Amino acid sequence: MAIERVVASRLVKTFGATAALRGVDIELEPGVTLVEGSNGSGKSTLLRILGTVLRQSSGRVDYEPLGDDVQQIRGEIGWVSHELLAYPDLSGRQNVELAARLHGLDALQAWSRASERFGLGRFAERPLRTNSRGQRQRIAIARALVHEPSLVLLDEPTTGLDRAGVETVVKLTEDLRARGTIVVVVSHEPDPFLPNGPCRITLERGRVASRILRRVLKG
Repeated sequence: MAIERVVASRLVKTFGATAALRGVDIELEPGVTLVEGSNGSGKSTLLRILGTVLRQSSGRVDYEPLGDDVQQIRGEIGWVSHELLAYPDLSGRQNVELAARLHGLDALQAWSRASERFGLGRFAERPLRTNSRGQRQRIAIARALVHEPSLVLLDEPTTGLDRAGVETVVKLTEDLRARGTIVVVVSHEPDPFLPNGPCRITLERGRVASRILRRVLKG
C-alpha cells in the first residue's frame, strides 16, 4: 500500500539543551517539495524524522493511509543521499540485488529493471569503490528506488556531482513527479530543481519561515 500523503504536526526535536526543530507543521503530497535553509536550520533533522531513522521529541507524523506500522512505512521509503548508503566492496549490481531481496523482490528481475531505467552499464559489475562519483550516485539511486517507493527523500543529492550528474538527479525528480511519487529534496543548491515547480519550505532555527505552493506547470 502506497503512502498517499504525509502530515507532520508540531514536530519538536531536541538534542540535550539544543532545539533542532521547534513546532514544525508540514503536509507532503505527490510532487516535489524543496526544503531550504542555512546550516543548523533543521533540514536534515526533519528529513531523518520523515525517514523514520530519528524519533521526534514531541509531535507526530502521519503516513496516510498506513497508520503507525513502522515496518510497512519503511517499505515505502526510498532514501538518496550524498553519502552512498551502500557497500563499497560489493559491485553496484550486488548492492541493487541485495536491496531488492531485502524488499522481498526477485533480485534478477529487479536488477534488469533498474539497470535499464538508470542506464547502469558494465561499471556496475565492478566494486562500487572503483566507480566515479557520478556512477556511484546512479547506483545509489537505483538501490534506493529498486522497490518503487511512494515516498522518496533526497538529502543533498547533488553534492560533489558534475553537471551531467546534477542533470541525472534533476531528471529523476521529474520522473518521480510524473509517477505521482512524494519527493522531498533537501539541498543547499536549489536552483536546478526550481524548473520542476516544487513546493518550497524554508526553515530558520527549527521553524518554518516561509512556504511557497507548487506552481502550475504548462506544457
